[in-house]
Amino acid sequence: MKNRTKRQLAIKKIITSQEISSQEELLGILKEDGFDLTQATLSRDLKILKVAKVPHSNKGYVYVIPEGVTVEPQRENTRVNFLADGYRDLQFSGNLAVLRTRPGYASSLAAVLDNADPYEILGSIAGDDTILLVMREGVTPSDLINSLILIMPSLEDKIG
Repeated sequence: MKNRTKRQLAIKKIITSQEISSQEELLGILKEDGFDLTQATLSRDLKILKVAKVPHSNKGYVYVIPEGVTVEPQRENTRVNFLADGYRDLQFSGNLAVLRTRPGYASSLAAVLDNADPYEILGSIAGDDTILLVMREGVTPSDLINSLILIMPSLEDKIG
């Protein structure tokens, strides 16, 4: 899981920071960055990340992450980033993680996580300021952290 999540984070970062027009181009950049993957794996990752191609004046078509395509997903992204502002800390015990938030944030943050349906999280239970996350067998704390960052990029600077 660790490599998949890190790879998907890298794909998202590359697509949002560069104008990539083909899987071959993206595959080359990923390999330069140390990721060993096949075109089929990249294709699956693009599908999971819901990457789309949009017309580009110079390159024909380029990849985009859906949040950047229309105004509506931008509003959703702003809401998710706002919820990330409620993050306080994250602690682990076995395959359980306890995510503490500011009062009133937990249920909304848990709903965003449930809606994203990441592989790493088997289920969640939310209170007012605490979310209990049950991780799948074999998922490490760093896998979960990477998954949370993939869902809410603004958590990257907060989770340590």
